[in-house]
Amino acid sequence: MSTVTLIGTRLAEIGQEFVYNGEATGCEGCPYRSQCLNLTEGKRYRVTEIRKNAQTLDCAVHDTGVRAVEVEPAAVLANVPSRGAYAGSKATLEGPCPHVECPSHEYCVPDGAQFDTEYRIAEIKGDPPHEHCYLDRSLTLVELSSDDA
Repeated sequence: MSTVTLIGTRLAEIGQEFVYNGEATGCEGCPYRSQCLNLTEGKRYRVTEIRKNAQTLDCAVHDTGVRAVEVEPAAVLANVPSRGAYAGSKATLEGPCPHVECPSHEYCVPDGAQFDTEYRIAEIKGDPPHEHCYLDRSLTLVELSSDDA
């Protein structure tokens, strides 16, 4: 189900994904707060529609203003432990990884998913992009359900 919200004009493109980080200091006293701050903090969203004929509104956070868009929760790609990883099962992220140079780092520490939270696996994507895990973890790349993520 989509939600109408306001986002920066640079993000206002169909298909654009972002993680909602909550209220910024510039939001204090803004007359549009209720339209902007209506998403779940830490959750990944995808822009599904840009509201037609909506004007660009001034914003203290976004230098080019904000526009009305419709968003839906977006799935998160993540590496999870291979054991028990299949579509429909539940999984948690393995834990933080300090190896930022690894091609899998963005999937081991994905934006829009939290450690110590259980997610439903929507789809198995296959092997992670790394050849060898520096932490000797056996991982599978999956898509976490947008209902949970």
